[in-house]
Amino acid sequence: MSSDHHVYVLECDDGTLYTGYTTDVERRVAEHDAGEGAKYTRGRTPVKLVYVESFDSKSAAMSREHEIKQLSRAAKARLVGLD
Repeated sequence: MSSDHHVYVLECDDGTLYTGYTTDVERRVAEHDAGEGAKYTRGRTPVKLVYVESFDSKSAAMSREHEIKQLSRAAKARLVGLD
């Protein structure tokens, strides 16, 4: 089984971090940059991909996405190497 499910973290142009789930990281980042991604990232472009984790199942990826979203800004920055 391949790792087809990904959790990613973007650094937005305003310095904030956005965490999401996708099956195609490159496509999803392009959508965010084009203003077609999540409502949160619209108006905060360009975005920069700073972190990706890959999983074999959607449920594992979604669980990890939830865990990351619960982290403080400082903890997320440490996770993605921005501290």
